[in-house]
Amino acid sequence: MGTYLLLFFIFSSFIFPLMPKRMATISQSFFVIILPFLLCLKHNIASSESSCGPIVADDADRIQFALNLEFLEAEFFLIGATGAGLDQVAPKLARGGPPPIGARKANLRHIERRIIEEFGYQEVGHLRAIISAVGGLRRPQYDLSPKNFANIFNKAVGIKLEPPMDPYANTVNYLLASYAIPYVGLVGYVGALPALTKPASRGLVASLLGVESGQDAVIRALLYKRGHELVKPYNITVAEFTRGISNLRDELGLCGVKDEGIIVVDLHLGAENKTRSNILSADASSLSYARQPQEILRIVYGTGKESQPGGFLPDGGIGNIARSYLK
Repeated sequence: MGTYLLLFFIFSSFIFPLMPKRMATISQSFFVIILPFLLCLKHNIASSESSCGPIVADDADRIQFALNLEFLEAEFFLIGATGAGLDQVAPKLARGGPPPIGARKANLRHIERRIIEEFGYQEVGHLRAIISAVGGLRRPQYDLSPKNFANIFNKAVGIKLEPPMDPYANTVNYLLASYAIPYVGLVGYVGALPALTKPASRGLVASLLGVESGQDAVIRALLYKRGHELVKPYNITVAEFTRGISNLRDELGLCGVKDEGIIVVDLHLGAENKTRSNILSADASSLSYARQPQEILRIVYGTGKESQPGGFLPDGGIGNIARSYLK
């Protein structure tokens, strides 16, 4: 805005007086007319950049921001597989934060239960590593209730499912609910890495990213095997559910396509434009997508606004980055 006001001042004080009177009058009137549009354009460009572009933050704040996803994954996986969350497994890590709302042990088959249990304990390790490196934060309030997940599934498929889809009812439902979580942390780590300044920070996040990527790949592969199966009692396939969840996250993130289901409709989204299978979500060069913290908050809040809590975090996220949007 200051740039355009300065230009107007220069033209008014030095340029217009040197021009023929009639031309100066016309030019001045034109400049006055377009000035608001220039200001509006400038504002929109700035808003666009700030909504999707990198933020200003130090390494510690960026890494602590990840606790919002790591706590979420730890609780969902541990309770889903064993019925016991952080308060029973590693209570000191939670720092007295409230237990999650509505989480319960899922009705999983043996193999999937073993996998999810392993993921849960891996998240405990992630929490411990982050807290050891940059300090801990009090666990925030999470909503892992069937009602919250049912709302996500309804939005993903564009209809109100009857009966409401319960993530803890069976293996397929739980895997689809799991599909909605680790990938968000994965792309967050990809987005954070280039901005980290310390070797130790980059090493930590790279190691966290490696395991998060593995978890997401396993979940997507398990769902891909069931891709064409109908999710009972709905007339919607597993692949259609994943496509809907991915599309919803793109809509909430507000920064273009950074998420894809396990089977793509358009070959242009497949690897080298040759595959419809999409077990690993990636861009045209098969590189991981990246998201910034504001995008992640819009998704986990389920509101499309980093300043409006809801969804998995009804009271908002923790850490300086997340709290800065709530002021």
